[in-house]
Amino acid sequence: MSMATIARPYAKAIFDFAVEHHSIEHWQNMLAFSAQVSAHKQVTQWLSGVMHSEKTAQIFISLCSDHLDEFSKNFIKIMAQNGRLSLLPEVLKQFMALRAMINSVIDIEVFSAIPLNEDQKKKIIFALEKRLQLKVTLNCKIDESILAGVIIRHGDRVIDGSVSNRLKRLKNFLLS
Repeated sequence: MSMATIARPYAKAIFDFAVEHHSIEHWQNMLAFSAQVSAHKQVTQWLSGVMHSEKTAQIFISLCSDHLDEFSKNFIKIMAQNGRLSLLPEVLKQFMALRAMINSVIDIEVFSAIPLNEDQKKKIIFALEKRLQLKVTLNCKIDESILAGVIIRHGDRVIDGSVSNRLKRLKNFLLS
């Protein structure tokens, strides 16, 4: 399993906690310092040694104590219990990627047979933002061939809720 795969749940959990507690900057600073400490040559050698996780956590926390609050100390303890302190640089990297992503806005193409009203647009935006966990802007286009419903497209993802697609599927079902 890659370091990124192992670090991802830790980064996601911390990021979600940081967002919930309005402390993204604090957590990023804490992670940056802790990652720098864990990447130090002597600390790296020490982390690769065999030591009880509680002792490892205590020593690591004492090295970083000025930069840690109670929540981040608990995080360090969990990382130590799981033997993952050496992954702190990767956790930081993924945390920063999540932070960049939350500020991102993606464009989504929406095709409909007739122009969408504001309420319909708001519902589509709400559903997509909830599903994608990103801010969304719609680029609405008219395509009368879909008859009714919508086709939503982003990159290679397509959600086809058009009547024309449903009719095609029904036709194929009846002919098979």
